[in-house]
Amino acid sequence: MQLDAIQDFNRVDPDWEASLRASKIPTEEGAFGSDGQSIFSVRQTRLGVKASGTLHDKPYEAKFEFDLFGTGDEAGQTHMRIRHMYAKWGPILAGQTNTLFMDVDIAPNSIEYWGPPGMAWLRNPQLRWTFLDRNGWQAAIAIEHPADDIDPGNLRLIDESIADNIQSDEELPDLTAALGYYGNWGHVRLAGLLRKIGYDTRLSDGNEPEGSQTGWGVDLTGSFKLGLATPKLGVVYGRGIATYMNDGGMDLAPSVEVTVGPGGFIIDPEAEAVKLLGVSAFVDFQWAKKWSSTIGYSFTKVWNTNFQDASAFHKGEYALANLLWYPADPVMAGLELQWGQRTDNDGDKGDDLRLQASFKWSFTSNNIWSWFE
Repeated sequence: MQLDAIQDFNRVDPDWEASLRASKIPTEEGAFGSDGQSIFSVRQTRLGVKASGTLHDKPYEAKFEFDLFGTGDEAGQTHMRIRHMYAKWGPILAGQTNTLFMDVDIAPNSIEYWGPPGMAWLRNPQLRWTFLDRNGWQAAIAIEHPADDIDPGNLRLIDESIADNIQSDEELPDLTAALGYYGNWGHVRLAGLLRKIGYDTRLSDGNEPEGSQTGWGVDLTGSFKLGLATPKLGVVYGRGIATYMNDGGMDLAPSVEVTVGPGGFIIDPEAEAVKLLGVSAFVDFQWAKKWSSTIGYSFTKVWNTNFQDASAFHKGEYALANLLWYPADPVMAGLELQWGQRTDNDGDKGDDLRLQASFKWSFTSNNIWSWFE
């Protein structure tokens, strides 16, 4: 169970005020009202069940876990949200869990919910095969549920009905793969993503315009145990991979080629898989058994096409520093300073600065009753 007490010195989209997402920071002064908000939230609270054992000489594991951080139609609400729902037997995993493209081991030890924008971070329904897991090496391949984020950009200037009705067309699953090496010193990991990003248009003749672009990405990550400090680093790059990022960007957007014809200018639009770069660099410090800190910076940047709107997302930045206290094994209290900035396609910027205090009590079915004895 977790309580977050947040003092926001600026103001973000109210549906996302319990977290710091750079993409939800306004670049227009006063877009969500005057600065300064006090927020109390229990949405980080999680509850889950897990089973493990051996079946026909192969280990099995099943997990169901949810938190209370509403997204989608429930954004801004304290609402049940499934995080994990999967079963694994031997090398085969089926269900929803962390995408194979992401590396959970570079997540900073922070108390802010959403996390750094420059990391690949998605929990996705998938079918995974781990074909190597020995001597520190791990390798796996998976097919995953496809989901596309399409920005219609300035298509409304050509045909408003197309801009209103263009949609994703997901004909094939996404393909992910990862190879990692793990030791007492830390780990290094390389992951890849290949996907078909399709689109078509509702309520049009032949669903035109329609088509697809190839999306691809690579994610190089690692952590390194250096005494009291553990740097956690990651670089992700590709085209059409924003869906797999923690925050910011778009998979597909329109670009245009302008030529001069007999009747004047000819505008020829086409879909483009948007280029994206994400960087995450944090250091966890374990000062003592009961005290730790984290400091770091992350960003996501996209190369906008020449036919996106001026207000389209261009770059999201994020930084934090904290001090966490663990007075007893199941209890944590912490204070964290957080900063974020959004930059639009036209260069407009918006910032957010906030201070968060969090209090967490962790329990399992094995130890919950000991607190009442």
